Amino acid sequence: QVQLVESEGGSVQSGGSLNLSCAASGFVFRPVPITWYRQAPGKEREVVAEVESGSSGARPNYAEFAKGRFTVSRDDNKRMAYLQMNNLKPEDAATYYCSAQIGSRQFWGKGTLVTISS
Repeated sequence: QVQLVESEGGSVQSGGSLNLSCAASGFVFRPVPITWYRQAPGKEREVVAEVESGSSGARPNYAEFAKGRFTVSRDDNKRMAYLQMNNLKPEDAATYYCSAQIGSRQFWGKGTLVTISS
């Protein structure tokens, strides 16, 4: 079955960096866009960034808050997606999810918690 497994998050100091990964299995990974979302306590889940297949030539899309600080990437051969987060701010604290839209269904990882310490 479809599985998306995020790497462990963690606590990072404000201004620090963290790289999240997402391991995918159970579906043909290459053509499927991978989207990273996040959800902070008391807030709605929001898109962070999306990356299409490397062979598509399409540039990744980022939420405004992520531009210039976050980089999304993928390795289709390894069936992995990544979210490199730099210059983290307190407002980046959230549970981060990777997601794949396959046909009419959207699949989610269980999420990984990122906390920011000042």
